Formats: sequence, structure tokens, C-alpha cells
Amino acid sequence: MGHGHDHGSTPGPDSGDAHAHGPRIGTAGERHQKPLAIAFGITAAYAVVEVVAGIMTGSLALISDAAHMGTDVLGLGLALSAIHLAKRPAAGQRTYGAYRLEVLAAIINGLLLFGVAFYVLYEAFERFRNPPEVLGVPMLIVAVVGLIINLISFRLLTAGAKESLNVKGAYLEVLADMLGSVGVIIGAIVIATTGFQYADPIVGAAIGLFILPRTWKLMRQALRIIMEVAPPDIDVDAAQRDLAAIPGVDQVHDLHIWTITSGMEAASAHVVIKDGADWHAVLDQSRQILAERYRVTHPTIQVEPADHTEEPAAF
Repeated sequence: MGHGHDHGSTPGPDSGDAHAHGPRIGTAGERHQKPLAIAFGITAAYAVVEVVAGIMTGSLALISDAAHMGTDVLGLGLALSAIHLAKRPAAGQRTYGAYRLEVLAAIINGLLLFGVAFYVLYEAFERFRNPPEVLGVPMLIVAVVGLIINLISFRLLTAGAKESLNVKGAYLEVLADMLGSVGVIIGAIVIATTGFQYADPIVGAAIGLFILPRTWKLMRQALRIIMEVAPPDIDVDAAQRDLAAIPGVDQVHDLHIWTITSGMEAASAHVVIKDGADWHAVLDQSRQILAERYRVTHPTIQVEPADHTEEPAAF
């Protein structure tokens, strides 16, 4: 019973299907592609500058911060690539297209962030043992410019991070590097004014500890999507009750709600109707409820008569 309700077919009284066919739905990440591309460009350019400055001044702090910038560039590049590939139309075996690539990019960014956080903590431990000589003015100037670059990227990605898990991964990487620049500046000022060499590892450890819980939250969100767990803000039981309350509906079973990628929720359900019920009306109301109350943009509803018996699936 897979008849296309939207395509004007006229299925019999024992069947009906609502599958959201229509214009391609842009992802949340796609809506913020331009600011992501700008952030990628300026971050990549400055990472090269910082590496050169770190080598010329012999500053380990700057080279370390350049490494952070490098992970930002890689993370932003992954995010952009995922958005670009996700635009490709569904074909062959990829019935949902490549939308999940955005989620995979978020997971990869999360792994990169974990790596950066543990690297920072390791470096902090090493610097407690052997505090490096911190160069003053050259390091401070480069770090301040780096902070400005990070602030621009941070501002560009703030809106997208609220909607797209993919953009959020890039946003967190920029945030981590921005804090790294702040740490370099604070450490340089403290050491230059007081001679306290341990300021640098203390700030570095604080940055690493700040990154870890936020990275775990990002990874947890991405893994929920990969596991097709219902979005945390959607009450599946309430959705089932709302569908069952539609006039003419006898019961609802096999309701599943999941996220394809950030901003694109999907659902499927079997709706059993009473004898004589208007299955067209049930179908339309089911879709309306899922769209308006639960933000489901890709619903598949199978309408069944009360006397319909399904054969058990063979495993």
C-alpha cells in the first residue's frame, strides 16, 4: 500500500500513504554556507601567517596555537564539503541523498576537538615540568591578530550553530581556538609583567578542560542522529496520542520519528482507521499534526482499515 497521495492517484479504501515528495528541502547547514565559507577563508589564511610567525619567533605557544588553527581549517573544510555533497540529489541506493554526511562531519569535528583538548592538557603538563621561554611583543601581536580573526569567524558562525549540528562542530572549534588565543595573550602579559612562567600551562589546562564537556555534548547529539533516536525535544508518545485522536482513527502503531540531518525531521507511522472513515482527511490531518506540532518535514503515513491483517515479517 504505497500509493502517492500527493500525486493525484486514487487508492482504494484500504490503503493510503503520505510521503513528503516535493521540492528539495535545504538543510540547516546549507542556509549558513556563506558565513562558513568566509570563516574558512580567513582562518586558513591566518593559520599560514601564524605558522610562519611561530617559526620566525621560535615561539612554541604560537606554533601550538597554529596547530589549533589548522584543526579549525580542517573542521571548517569538512563542514563545507559535507554541505556541498549533501546538495547532491538522491540516486540509486542513496534514497535520502547525502544528508547524513553533515552529521558524520560533526562527529569527525568532535574527534578533532577531543584530540586538541587532550593535546592542550598534555602540553600544559609538559610546561609545568619545563616552562618554555615566552617571547613578549612579537607573540602578543600575532596572538591579538589571531584573536580578532577568531572573533570574526565566531560571529559568522553563531547563528548557524543554533540550527545545524555540522556548523556547531565548526563553531566549537573556532571557540576553542579563540580561547587559545586569549590564553596566549593572558599568558604573555602575565609573564611579561610578573615573570610567572607557569601562567602559560595554567591557561592551557583551563582551555583543555573547557573544550571537553562541550565536545562531548556535540558528539552525543551527532550519535543520537546516527542511531536514529527521536530528537530530545519531541515527545513520541504525545505524537502518537495526537494522531490517535484524529476523528476516524482507531489506533496508531509503529510510529518512528528521527532526524535525517539538522533541521530535517522524518517520521513514519501506521494509522488504523475505523469503518467508513475518510482516509483522505485522516491522511491530511496526520501530516498537518506532524508538521505543525513536531516539525516533521518528511512524513510517511500508511493508512490501514481496521480489518487489515499484516503478515509477520520474516527474519
